[in-house]
Amino acid sequence: MSKFSVYEYRTQPGFDQNKFEGANQAIPMKTLVIHCFDPRAAEIPQKVAEYFGDEVYPGENILDEAGNRVGSTRTLFVETNAGGRAAFALLSVAAMDYIFNVQNVIVVHHSFCGTTTYTPELLIEEFHDHHHADISTLFDRESVAIMDFEKSLRYDVGLLRSSPAVPRNIKLYGFFFDINSGKLTEVVRDIPA
Repeated sequence: MSKFSVYEYRTQPGFDQNKFEGANQAIPMKTLVIHCFDPRAAEIPQKVAEYFGDEVYPGENILDEAGNRVGSTRTLFVETNAGGRAAFALLSVAAMDYIFNVQNVIVVHHSFCGTTTYTPELLIEEFHDHHHADISTLFDRESVAIMDFEKSLRYDVGLLRSSPAVPRNIKLYGFFFDINSGKLTEVVRDIPA
């Protein structure tokens, strides 16, 4: 055992992976927001929470008598990556569904995103020129750059819907966020019947 094993759920007395039914009783997470890690876009989770009205973000930690963090009131959690692309968040969707029983996945792309400064071909070429490494087969070309916001949001929501990592009952949304005005606009909605 490593010195940090004592902090793993699976090593706790009485924990049984075969009987684990999620952590919603301690942390009522239900919505995953995927957005860009650009610091100018940091208010996106709060704007999404306000848009839906029944989300809690950032929430508060719940402490036990000893002061240990045993829960949270937050219902919305965040996955950030370059451009806020869905392809890079698929593992998070699958893991968060297992742990929290996710109900909604929301993709948000923002104005003046750095991923609109290049094409997939340019990024691959520049990376090769600077680092002498071929990354051309590592990524889904449609997820490398944002060439058109509406198309990229439709693509990402479609990618989520078609992925086996996303349960069929999950509601999917795509939003555009204007970093200057703070306005959040719904572009795509895919809600199972």
